Amino acid sequence: MTSPVPDTITVDADRLWRSLMDLAEIGAYDDERTGLRGVNRLALTDADAVGRRQVIAWMEEAGLAVRVDRMGNIYGRREGTDPTAAPVLTGSHIDSVVTAGAFDGCLGVLGGIEVVRTLHEHGIVIRRPIEVGVFTEEEGVRFGTDMLGSAVAAGRLTLDYAHALTDRDGRTLGDELARTGFDGPTDVRLDPPCA
Repeated sequence: MTSPVPDTITVDADRLWRSLMDLAEIGAYDDERTGLRGVNRLALTDADAVGRRQVIAWMEEAGLAVRVDRMGNIYGRREGTDPTAAPVLTGSHIDSVVTAGAFDGCLGVLGGIEVVRTLHEHGIVIRRPIEVGVFTEEEGVRFGTDMLGSAVAAGRLTLDYAHALTDRDGRTLGDELARTGFDGPTDVRLDPPCA
């Protein structure tokens, strides 16, 4: 049995901030020119793989069932009372540009996880499933096509096209998915979410 839903529900802002700052340490660098700290976590680099594993751990701790598709897109799912209902999809990406900050796509991903944590802590049951997505190569810096993971998931670009893209060193996206362990087994085509 669930407890009554409070009139006002807020996420734990301190926990969300800690998650953002912890993730920002993965791929962090100090810019000697400006004296500022930045993030360099290009898609499917070793730093990105470490960040992805951390996000998966947070998803699992939040009670999400995690799956990885053949494009390396990560989804964490919290079931609702109607598992046949189209889910509410939230999220973004954690890959960065070469000189990034801590927030860009990361806030979309970690904000989604924080919402799920909050629902869980308040014992709130929802009708529709909720999914938090982490899309691959959304910045487009390493393999030259922005919003790549979401484009393949939506059917706008093919998986074969994406897997054949190369970086400046001639490495293919498909090979880098395999090297980092993110060449997941699930189908890449995403069913349309409710919202």
